[in-house]
Amino acid sequence: MTDAGETVRRPLLLLLSGPNLQLFGQREPEVYGSETLAERVARAEHAAGRHGWEIRHVQSDAEADLVAAVHVAREEAAAAVVNAGALSHYGWSLHDALAAFPGIVVELHVSNPQSREPWRSRSVIAPVADGVIAGLGGLGYEVAVEAAIRLAEGT
Repeated sequence: MTDAGETVRRPLLLLLSGPNLQLFGQREPEVYGSETLAERVARAEHAAGRHGWEIRHVQSDAEADLVAAVHVAREEAAAAVVNAGALSHYGWSLHDALAAFPGIVVELHVSNPQSREPWRSRSVIAPVADGVIAGLGGLGYEVAVEAAIRLAEGT
């Protein structure tokens, strides 16, 4: 709050989680690790908090929900970190929504798509992203948030 009693709004970062990511910790732990999605979001929130930013997390198995979240964030968020899951490889409507997002976009992959099946090596999100973080497991959430904030702040 300010001296006048007004609430000071912290900068906002949108964190998107695509299909099946709510299964982190259960699904293929040898690929995706044992951390849950909630634990990874907490990592992101902690990283954002160190910079005075807040996180809005949206997880959905439906591409339309993620697109809608990006449209809402166009007016509110200065940056977005996107772990689109399989939508990274075929989510053209998410690509288009992110192309219209005026802030910084960082694409995030827990595993390294380049070291997996050939179809995973093509991302439709990467062309509209300012950067890509891949292969760092849960640490990638912290690194992606840090990168997005520093790019948004110009530092």
